Amino acid sequence: MFDRIKEDIKSIKERDPAVKNGFEVFFLYPSFKAIRSYRTAHWFYERGHYFIARWISQRSRKKTGIEIHPGAKIGKGLFIDHGGAVVIGETSTIGDNCTIYQGATLGGTGKETGKRHPDLGHNVMVGAGAKVLGPFKVGDNSKIAANAVVLSEVPHNSTAVGVPARIVKRDGVRLEETSDLDQINIPDPLAAQIEQLSKRIKLLEDEIYILKHNGEKSEDL
Repeated sequence: MFDRIKEDIKSIKERDPAVKNGFEVFFLYPSFKAIRSYRTAHWFYERGHYFIARWISQRSRKKTGIEIHPGAKIGKGLFIDHGGAVVIGETSTIGDNCTIYQGATLGGTGKETGKRHPDLGHNVMVGAGAKVLGPFKVGDNSKIAANAVVLSEVPHNSTAVGVPARIVKRDGVRLEETSDLDQINIPDPLAAQIEQLSKRIKLLEDEIYILKHNGEKSEDL
């Protein structure tokens, strides 16, 4: 357990440029506190002490805003950046050196029993507000864009964006014209729909002007 704590601190220091030293991580970072509490809760859970495990996890949730079920299986080096409103379900598994941003959920759809939550491979990044829902695998080195809703398997070395999510990059090759994933410049399906509606409104306005002004377009008036 102590080796895992050292690895968790190291992973945060390597991936968060705001960190000044390990003491800052240990005493001030809610994400580290949540992971540390998870490690303890998981130890009790694995030995059948379910009430104690859930009591520890719920206290941690109240203090940090991060909910990690003690039944989840998490590898070394998990970094939860900022951390607020992150949810990790009971049957989730997370590989080594993954990064999860605030507001992300590893959850279920409510339709499955038994295995209900997703599995993340190694070095996976889940963007802010993303929802990964269901019992499937997100492959190693893959990235889930901010606010994406992932409902099916993501291959290794892939980038998934959108609602529902689609694969736009795999093994370094773009499958669609889109900017690379950088947490800012990602496709916004809502903005695209608004743009289409705006174009349609302009066409309708032109038709109304043509009818009112004997064939003249609005820009000619």
